[in-house]
Amino acid sequence: METIALKAQPKAESGKQAAKKVRHEGLTPAIMYKSGGGEAVQFSLQAADFRHLVYTPKFKLVEIELNGAKHKCILKDIQFHPVTETVVHLDFLELVPGVKVKAAVPLRFRGTAPGVRAGGKFLTTLRKINITTTPEKLVDSVVVDISNMNLADTIRVRDIDLQEGVLITNNSAIPIASIEVPRALKTSN
Repeated sequence: METIALKAQPKAESGKQAAKKVRHEGLTPAIMYKSGGGEAVQFSLQAADFRHLVYTPKFKLVEIELNGAKHKCILKDIQFHPVTETVVHLDFLELVPGVKVKAAVPLRFRGTAPGVRAGGKFLTTLRKINITTTPEKLVDSVVVDISNMNLADTIRVRDIDLQEGVLITNNSAIPIASIEVPRALKTSN
C-alpha cells in the first residue's frame, strides 16, 4: 500500500478565528482523531504536500510527522471551499494496531467479460466500497473478477470475495457492475 509522508506544524489555538489565521498564512488546518477514542490533535499542513493524497482515486496511507513523532493515519474527510474548491480542512484517523477501522476503498475490476466481447456494454454502479478491518489487514482496493460475466449479468456486493478479516459494510444486494445488452442485439433476437 502506498504511503504519503506529511510534515505537520502544531496548532495551538482552535476555533474559527484560529483556522482563518492558519489559512491566511497559506496553510490548511487539519485534525487527527485516534481510532478507538482519545484526544484529538490539531495541526496545519502545506497545501502542496497533501495534493497527491486528495486529488487521486487511490486509497493511501498517511504518515504524519508532528512534534518529532510519526503517526500512521488514513484520510477520513475533506472539506472544500464552496466557490474556489480549495481544501479548507482535513480530518485524519490515526491507526491503532488491533483496533478496527472503517474505510472507503476503490473498487477495481479484473479480467475481460465474455458479454463485452459479444457486444455488451460494461456498466459500473459503485466506485468505492465500505470496509471494516484492522490496520494490519487494511487493503488499498477491492478487486472483483469479471471474467465470467455474460450479456445481462450483474455482480452484486455479496459476490465479492475478500481476504479473512476484511468485512464489507455495504448492503449485500447492491449491484456493483452489469453488462447491458445493446439495442442492436435485442432486436436481432
